[in-house]
Amino acid sequence: MRKRNPRRYLSTDNNPTSDHGSAEHGGDDELWYDAFDDGVAPVSARMRRRRSDDEPAPRARGRMTEEARARLAKEREDVAIADGPPTGYRWTTWDDAGSRGPEPYPDWLVTDLAAVDTEFGILKTGKEADVFLIERGVPDTEARCLLASKRYRSADHRLFHRDAGYLEGRRARKSREQRAIANRTDFGRNLIAQQWAITEFAALLELWEAGAPVPYPVQHLGTELLMEFVGDEDGTAAPRLAQLRPDPDQLAELWQQLVEAMVLLGRRGYTHGDLSAYNLLVHQGELVLIDLPQLVDLVTNPQGRGFLERDTRRICEWFVDRGLPATVADPVEVVAMVLDEAGVST
Repeated sequence: MRKRNPRRYLSTDNNPTSDHGSAEHGGDDELWYDAFDDGVAPVSARMRRRRSDDEPAPRARGRMTEEARARLAKEREDVAIADGPPTGYRWTTWDDAGSRGPEPYPDWLVTDLAAVDTEFGILKTGKEADVFLIERGVPDTEARCLLASKRYRSADHRLFHRDAGYLEGRRARKSREQRAIANRTDFGRNLIAQQWAITEFAALLELWEAGAPVPYPVQHLGTELLMEFVGDEDGTAAPRLAQLRPDPDQLAELWQQLVEAMVLLGRRGYTHGDLSAYNLLVHQGELVLIDLPQLVDLVTNPQGRGFLERDTRRICEWFVDRGLPATVADPVEVVAMVLDEAGVST
Protein backbone atom coordinates (compact mmCIF):
# COMPACT_ATOMS: atom_id res chain seq x y z
CA MET A 1 0.00 0.00 0.00
CA ARG A 2 1.33 3.42 -0.94
CA LYS A 3 2.08 5.62 2.04
CA ARG A 4 0.31 8.92 2.25
CA ASN A 5 2.37 12.08 2.34
CA PRO A 6 0.98 14.36 5.05
CA ARG A 7 2.54 17.35 3.30
CA ARG A 8 -0.02 17.14 0.54
CA TYR A 9 -2.70 18.22 3.02
CA LEU A 10 -1.04 21.64 3.19
CA SER A 11 -1.93 24.29 0.70
CA THR A 12 0.65 25.36 -1.86
CA ASP A 13 1.13 28.59 0.01
CA ASN A 14 1.98 26.77 3.26
CA ASN A 15 3.84 23.76 1.87
CA PRO A 16 7.56 24.34 2.54
CA THR A 17 8.51 21.99 -0.31
CA SER A 18 6.55 23.90 -2.97
CA ASP A 19 8.18 26.44 -5.21
CA HIS A 20 6.56 29.30 -3.34
CA GLY A 21 6.88 27.81 0.09
CA SER A 22 10.59 27.04 -0.04
CA ALA A 23 11.49 30.53 -1.09
CA GLU A 24 9.20 32.21 1.39
CA HIS A 25 9.81 30.01 4.40
CA GLY A 26 13.36 28.89 3.81
CA GLY A 27 12.38 25.22 3.47
CA ASP A 28 11.83 24.64 7.22
CA ASP A 29 9.29 22.12 8.42
CA GLU A 30 7.60 24.26 11.09
CA LEU A 31 4.42 24.69 9.08
CA TRP A 32 4.24 20.96 8.49
CA TYR A 33 4.33 20.32 12.25
CA ASP A 34 1.88 23.19 12.80
CA ALA A 35 -0.50 21.38 10.49
CA PHE A 36 -0.37 18.36 12.78
CA ASP A 37 -1.04 20.53 15.83
CA ASP A 38 -3.94 22.34 14.12
CA GLY A 39 -5.61 19.14 13.02
CA VAL A 40 -5.08 19.56 9.30
CA ALA A 41 -3.15 16.32 8.88
CA PRO A 42 -4.99 12.98 8.72
CA VAL A 43 -6.05 11.42 12.02
CA SER A 44 -3.87 8.35 11.61
CA ALA A 45 -0.81 10.53 11.18
CA ARG A 46 -1.65 12.79 14.12
CA MET A 47 -2.02 9.77 16.42
CA ARG A 48 1.48 8.52 15.70
CA ARG A 49 3.55 10.54 18.09
CA ARG A 50 6.11 9.91 20.76
CA ARG A 51 5.10 9.97 24.42
CA SER A 52 6.84 12.68 26.44
CA ASP A 53 9.06 11.64 29.33
CA ASP A 54 6.67 12.98 31.96
CA GLU A 55 3.55 11.41 30.41
CA PRO A 56 2.34 8.29 32.27
CA ALA A 57 2.50 5.04 30.36
CA PRO A 58 -0.77 3.26 29.62
CA ARG A 59 -1.87 0.39 31.85
CA ALA A 60 -1.32 -3.17 30.78
CA ARG A 61 -3.72 -4.35 28.12
CA GLY A 62 -5.43 -7.66 27.69
CA ARG A 63 -7.21 -9.94 30.14
CA MET A 64 -6.46 -9.84 33.83
CA THR A 65 -4.53 -12.74 35.26
CA GLU A 66 -6.07 -14.91 37.96
CA GLU A 67 -3.66 -13.38 40.44
CA ALA A 68 -4.75 -9.86 39.47
CA ARG A 69 -8.41 -10.83 39.72
CA ALA A 70 -7.91 -12.28 43.20
CA ARG A 71 -6.03 -9.18 44.31
CA LEU A 72 -8.78 -6.89 43.00
CA ALA A 73 -11.49 -8.96 44.70
CA LYS A 74 -9.56 -8.82 47.98
CA GLU A 75 -9.19 -5.05 47.73
CA ARG A 76 -12.92 -4.64 47.12
CA GLU A 77 -13.74 -6.94 50.02
CA ASP A 78 -11.45 -4.99 52.34
CA VAL A 79 -13.12 -1.72 51.31
CA ALA A 80 -16.58 -3.20 51.90
CA ILE A 81 -15.59 -4.47 55.35
CA ALA A 82 -14.02 -1.16 56.31
CA ASP A 83 -17.20 0.65 55.27
CA GLY A 84 -19.53 -1.82 57.00
CA PRO A 85 -21.68 -1.12 60.05
CA PRO A 86 -20.40 -1.70 63.61
CA THR A 87 -23.03 -4.44 64.05
CA GLY A 88 -25.19 -6.45 61.67
CA TYR A 89 -24.20 -7.49 58.18
CA ARG A 90 -25.03 -4.35 56.18
CA TRP A 91 -26.30 -0.80 56.39
CA THR A 92 -29.94 -0.21 55.56
CA THR A 93 -30.71 -0.40 51.85
CA TRP A 94 -33.34 2.32 52.07
CA ASP A 95 -31.17 4.90 50.25
CA ASP A 96 -29.98 2.44 47.60
CA ALA A 97 -31.12 2.72 44.01
CA GLY A 98 -34.25 0.66 43.61
CA SER A 99 -38.02 0.73 43.82
CA ARG A 100 -39.73 1.47 47.12
CA GLY A 101 -43.14 0.58 48.42
CA PRO A 102 -46.17 2.85 48.09
CA GLU A 103 -46.53 5.98 50.18
CA PRO A 104 -47.46 6.80 52.85
CA TYR A 105 -44.96 4.41 54.38
CA PRO A 106 -46.28 2.31 57.28
CA ASP A 107 -45.51 3.54 60.79
CA TRP A 108 -43.76 0.30 61.65
CA LEU A 109 -41.22 0.61 58.81
CA VAL A 110 -37.78 1.92 59.83
CA THR A 111 -36.57 4.39 57.17
CA ASP A 112 -33.73 5.96 59.15
CA LEU A 113 -30.51 5.89 57.09
CA ALA A 114 -28.51 5.09 60.24
CA ALA A 115 -30.30 1.74 60.52
CA VAL A 116 -28.48 -1.57 60.27
CA ASP A 117 -29.77 -4.88 58.86
CA THR A 118 -29.17 -8.04 60.88
CA GLU A 119 -29.94 -11.45 59.39
CA PHE A 120 -31.49 -14.22 61.49
CA GLY A 121 -31.56 -17.13 59.07
CA ILE A 122 -33.85 -18.68 56.48
CA LEU A 123 -37.62 -18.60 56.82
CA LYS A 124 -38.39 -20.57 53.68
CA THR A 125 -36.51 -22.36 50.90
CA GLY A 126 -38.05 -22.75 47.46
CA LYS A 127 -37.19 -23.82 43.91
CA GLU A 128 -36.41 -20.31 42.71
CA ALA A 129 -35.70 -18.24 45.84
CA ASP A 130 -34.97 -18.30 49.57
CA VAL A 131 -36.65 -16.07 52.14
CA PHE A 132 -34.59 -14.71 55.06
CA LEU A 133 -35.62 -13.00 58.28
CA ILE A 134 -34.09 -9.52 58.61
CA GLU A 135 -34.20 -7.12 61.54
CA ARG A 136 -33.71 -3.48 60.57
CA GLY A 137 -32.93 -1.24 63.52
CA VAL A 138 -31.11 1.91 64.54
CA PRO A 139 -28.27 1.10 67.00
CA ASP A 140 -28.75 2.33 70.58
CA THR A 141 -32.44 3.09 69.95
CA GLU A 142 -35.71 1.19 70.11
CA ALA A 143 -36.43 1.76 66.42
CA ARG A 144 -36.64 -1.67 64.79
CA CYS A 145 -38.76 -3.72 62.44
CA LEU A 146 -38.74 -7.21 60.99
CA LEU A 147 -38.58 -7.77 57.25
CA ALA A 148 -38.73 -10.77 54.95
CA SER A 149 -35.93 -10.75 52.36
CA LYS A 150 -36.72 -12.88 49.31
CA ARG A 151 -33.61 -13.52 47.22
CA TYR A 152 -33.85 -15.07 43.79
CA ARG A 153 -31.00 -17.31 42.81
CA SER A 154 -28.66 -16.95 39.81
CA ALA A 155 -29.44 -17.97 36.25
CA ASP A 156 -28.56 -21.64 36.77
CA HIS A 157 -31.19 -22.20 39.47
CA ARG A 158 -34.35 -24.23 38.87
CA LEU A 159 -37.00 -21.96 37.48
CA PHE A 160 -40.66 -22.83 37.34
CA HIS A 161 -40.97 -26.00 35.33
CA ARG A 162 -43.76 -24.41 33.27
CA ASP A 163 -42.35 -20.90 33.14
CA ALA A 164 -43.22 -20.57 29.43
CA GLY A 165 -46.91 -20.65 30.30
CA TYR A 166 -46.56 -18.05 33.03
CA LEU A 167 -44.59 -15.74 30.74
CA GLU A 168 -47.20 -15.69 28.00
CA GLY A 169 -48.68 -12.24 27.75
CA ARG A 170 -45.51 -10.60 29.05
CA ARG A 171 -43.38 -8.98 26.40
CA ALA A 172 -39.75 -7.89 26.55
CA ARG A 173 -39.08 -4.47 25.12
CA LYS A 174 -36.49 -5.65 22.59
CA SER A 175 -36.77 -8.40 20.00
CA ARG A 176 -33.33 -9.68 21.03
CA GLU A 177 -34.59 -10.17 24.57
CA GLN A 178 -37.71 -11.93 23.30
CA ARG A 179 -35.62 -14.37 21.27
CA ALA A 180 -33.27 -15.00 24.21
CA ILE A 181 -36.20 -15.78 26.50
CA ALA A 182 -37.83 -18.04 23.90
CA ASN A 183 -34.58 -19.95 23.27
CA ARG A 184 -33.64 -20.14 26.98
CA THR A 185 -30.09 -18.95 26.38
CA ASP A 186 -27.94 -17.93 29.37
CA PHE A 187 -28.89 -14.34 28.68
CA GLY A 188 -32.54 -15.34 28.38
CA ARG A 189 -32.53 -17.25 31.67
CA ASN A 190 -31.04 -14.21 33.39
CA LEU A 191 -33.84 -12.09 31.94
CA ILE A 192 -36.43 -14.58 33.17
CA ALA A 193 -34.94 -14.53 36.67
CA GLN A 194 -35.08 -10.74 36.66
CA GLN A 195 -38.63 -10.82 35.40
CA TRP A 196 -39.75 -12.97 38.34
CA ALA A 197 -38.33 -10.46 40.82
CA ILE A 198 -39.63 -7.40 38.98
CA THR A 199 -43.04 -8.96 38.40
CA GLU A 200 -43.52 -10.01 42.00
CA PHE A 201 -42.66 -6.56 43.33
CA ALA A 202 -44.98 -4.92 40.79
CA ALA A 203 -47.75 -7.37 41.73
CA LEU A 204 -47.33 -6.64 45.44
CA LEU A 205 -47.43 -2.91 44.75
CA GLU A 206 -50.61 -3.09 42.72
CA LEU A 207 -52.43 -5.54 44.99
CA TRP A 208 -51.44 -3.75 48.19
CA GLU A 209 -52.79 -0.47 46.86
CA ALA A 210 -55.97 -2.27 45.75
CA GLY A 211 -56.52 -3.55 49.29
CA ALA A 212 -55.61 -7.20 48.72
CA PRO A 213 -54.30 -9.25 51.66
CA VAL A 214 -50.60 -9.30 50.68
CA PRO A 215 -47.42 -8.31 52.56
CA TYR A 216 -46.42 -4.67 52.24
CA PRO A 217 -43.68 -4.40 49.55
CA VAL A 218 -40.79 -2.47 51.12
CA GLN A 219 -38.14 -2.38 48.40
CA HIS A 220 -36.89 -4.08 45.25
CA LEU A 221 -33.11 -4.32 44.75
CA GLY A 222 -31.97 -6.40 41.81
CA THR A 223 -33.04 -9.94 42.59
CA GLU A 224 -33.86 -9.19 46.25
CA LEU A 225 -37.33 -8.28 47.48
CA LEU A 226 -37.80 -6.76 50.91
CA MET A 227 -41.31 -7.04 52.25
CA GLU A 228 -43.33 -7.01 55.43
CA PHE A 229 -42.63 -9.94 57.73
CA VAL A 230 -45.88 -11.74 58.46
CA GLY A 231 -45.58 -13.10 61.98
CA ASP A 232 -45.02 -12.21 65.60
CA GLU A 233 -42.63 -9.62 67.04
CA ASP A 234 -40.33 -12.35 68.36
CA GLY A 235 -39.65 -13.53 64.80
CA THR A 236 -42.06 -16.47 64.75
CA ALA A 237 -43.42 -16.68 61.22
CA ALA A 238 -47.13 -17.04 60.56
CA PRO A 239 -48.08 -20.63 59.70
CA ARG A 240 -49.15 -21.67 56.25
CA LEU A 241 -52.76 -22.65 55.76
CA ALA A 242 -51.62 -26.21 55.07
CA GLN A 243 -50.26 -26.45 58.63
CA LEU A 244 -53.56 -25.61 60.29
CA ARG A 245 -56.51 -27.74 61.35
CA PRO A 246 -59.20 -25.07 61.71
CA ASP A 247 -62.54 -25.78 63.37
CA PRO A 248 -65.72 -25.43 61.23
CA ASP A 249 -66.26 -21.77 62.08
CA GLN A 250 -62.65 -20.86 61.37
CA LEU A 251 -62.72 -22.87 58.15
CA ALA A 252 -65.80 -21.02 56.90
CA GLU A 253 -64.27 -17.66 57.80
CA LEU A 254 -61.01 -18.46 56.00
CA TRP A 255 -62.95 -19.64 52.95
CA GLN A 256 -64.87 -16.38 52.80
CA GLN A 257 -61.63 -14.39 53.03
CA LEU A 258 -60.10 -16.47 50.26
CA VAL A 259 -63.03 -15.99 47.88
CA GLU A 260 -62.96 -12.24 48.48
CA ALA A 261 -59.22 -12.18 47.74
CA MET A 262 -59.63 -14.20 44.51
CA VAL A 263 -62.47 -11.95 43.36
CA LEU A 264 -60.37 -8.86 44.10
CA LEU A 265 -57.51 -10.29 42.02
CA GLY A 266 -60.02 -11.03 39.25
CA ARG A 267 -61.21 -7.43 39.38
CA ARG A 268 -57.61 -6.42 38.61
CA GLY A 269 -57.52 -8.99 35.81
CA TYR A 270 -55.36 -11.60 37.58
CA THR A 271 -55.25 -15.02 39.10
CA HIS A 272 -52.54 -16.17 41.49
CA GLY A 273 -51.15 -18.79 39.10
CA ASP A 274 -49.85 -21.15 41.80
CA LEU A 275 -52.50 -20.95 44.51
CA SER A 276 -52.47 -23.65 47.15
CA ALA A 277 -52.65 -24.04 50.92
CA TYR A 278 -48.83 -23.66 50.92
CA ASN A 279 -48.96 -20.16 49.43
CA LEU A 280 -51.39 -18.80 52.01
CA LEU A 281 -50.39 -17.60 55.46
CA VAL A 282 -52.76 -17.17 58.41
CA HIS A 283 -51.82 -14.53 60.96
CA GLN A 284 -54.16 -13.68 63.81
CA GLY A 285 -57.08 -15.12 61.89
CA GLU A 286 -56.28 -13.16 58.70
CA LEU A 287 -55.43 -14.84 55.42
CA VAL A 288 -52.37 -13.49 53.53
CA LEU A 289 -51.44 -14.28 49.91
CA ILE A 290 -47.73 -14.87 49.26
CA ASP A 291 -45.48 -16.05 46.40
CA LEU A 292 -46.81 -13.91 43.57
CA PRO A 293 -44.05 -13.83 40.91
CA GLN A 294 -46.15 -15.99 38.59
CA LEU A 295 -49.26 -13.78 38.77
CA VAL A 296 -51.17 -14.58 35.59
CA ASP A 297 -53.02 -12.03 33.48
CA LEU A 298 -56.46 -13.42 32.73
CA VAL A 299 -56.93 -11.13 29.73
CA THR A 300 -53.62 -11.22 27.82
CA ASN A 301 -52.45 -14.72 28.70
CA PRO A 302 -54.18 -17.31 26.48
CA GLN A 303 -53.73 -19.88 29.25
CA GLY A 304 -55.11 -17.55 31.91
CA ARG A 305 -58.40 -19.36 32.35
CA GLY A 306 -56.62 -22.69 32.66
CA PHE A 307 -54.44 -21.33 35.48
CA LEU A 308 -57.51 -19.92 37.23
CA GLU A 309 -59.34 -23.24 37.00
CA ARG A 310 -56.33 -25.09 38.37
CA ASP A 311 -55.91 -22.60 41.24
CA THR A 312 -59.57 -22.86 42.15
CA ARG A 313 -59.84 -26.64 41.87
CA ARG A 314 -56.77 -27.21 44.03
CA ILE A 315 -57.76 -24.86 46.85
CA CYS A 316 -61.38 -26.04 46.83
CA GLU A 317 -60.20 -29.63 47.28
CA TRP A 318 -58.22 -28.60 50.36
CA PHE A 319 -61.20 -26.91 52.01
CA VAL A 320 -63.53 -29.80 51.17
CA ASP A 321 -61.04 -32.28 52.61
CA ARG A 322 -61.07 -30.24 55.86
CA GLY A 323 -64.84 -30.41 56.16
CA LEU A 324 -66.27 -27.51 54.16
CA PRO A 325 -69.32 -28.64 52.14
CA ALA A 326 -68.62 -29.16 48.44
CA THR A 327 -71.67 -27.06 47.65
CA VAL A 328 -69.90 -24.11 49.30
CA ALA A 329 -66.40 -24.71 47.95
CA ASP A 330 -67.63 -25.08 44.38
CA PRO A 331 -64.80 -24.44 41.89
CA VAL A 332 -67.15 -23.81 38.96
CA GLU A 333 -68.98 -21.07 40.86
CA VAL A 334 -65.74 -19.42 42.02
CA VAL A 335 -64.25 -19.44 38.51
CA ALA A 336 -67.40 -17.82 37.14
CA MET A 337 -67.27 -15.06 39.78
CA VAL A 338 -63.61 -14.30 39.12
CA LEU A 339 -64.01 -14.24 35.33
CA ASP A 340 -67.03 -11.98 35.67
CA GLU A 341 -64.98 -9.52 37.74
CA ALA A 342 -62.18 -9.69 35.16
CA GLY A 343 -64.60 -8.95 32.33
CA VAL A 344 -63.78 -12.21 30.59
CA SER A 345 -66.65 -14.06 28.95
CA THR A 346 -67.37 -17.52 30.35
